[in-house]
Amino acid sequence: MHRQSVTRLARQCGGLPLAELPPPYLAPSLHFSLFRSPTQCSNFSSTAVAAGHGRDLNKSRGVSAIHRTGPKFKLGVSKYPLPKPVSPDNIKKRNPTPDHGLWGFFPKDRQALSTPVYDNSCGRSWSIQELREKSWDDLHALWWVCAKERNRIATSWLENERIKAGYGEWELRTRDQVILVTQKSIKHVLRERWYAWEDAQKLYNSGYRPQEENSEEASSTA
Repeated sequence: MHRQSVTRLARQCGGLPLAELPPPYLAPSLHFSLFRSPTQCSNFSSTAVAAGHGRDLNKSRGVSAIHRTGPKFKLGVSKYPLPKPVSPDNIKKRNPTPDHGLWGFFPKDRQALSTPVYDNSCGRSWSIQELREKSWDDLHALWWVCAKERNRIATSWLENERIKAGYGEWELRTRDQVILVTQKSIKHVLRERWYAWEDAQKLYNSGYRPQEENSEEASSTA
């Protein structure tokens, strides 16, 4: 196809030798650019020219990101001032809070990684018999103390994995297991109280009144 185009171009140019003609791979483009009819030539435009005015209505004409030519009109956001960053020297200093609640996620020395001696110094878990004597408020407070301690253990565990300490994993796992047993015992006691409340409610709905029995026993003994 390229050789045919070169031969046709040589004939139309007056019989030039092939050595003076362009390479074959440029022949199709030269052929269509040199011998295109004038009616096929037109200015590139994606906007129709207004009838009777002869002017371009495209507002973005001439805007180019390559040549860094900006728009010919102001953008809608230009009337709003852009915020300026504040220098660190102008930022108001905050007062430190040594008794902040987030320190509960760290040991007493406020280090991310606790020592094995600190983790191994924990006692035993609470038994069910001991928890049965506690009130609802005491059980509620003890539950959240256990939850906070488990979060503290998780913080030390992640720090241990991050720095690859290589020690303290057994102590952390043992202490977490002790706290987990306490939480299970709290659930057990609360479940017992819930069942006892359900049984008492059924007896009351069936017509049982313990105060009436006590009054009858008191009158019979008198």
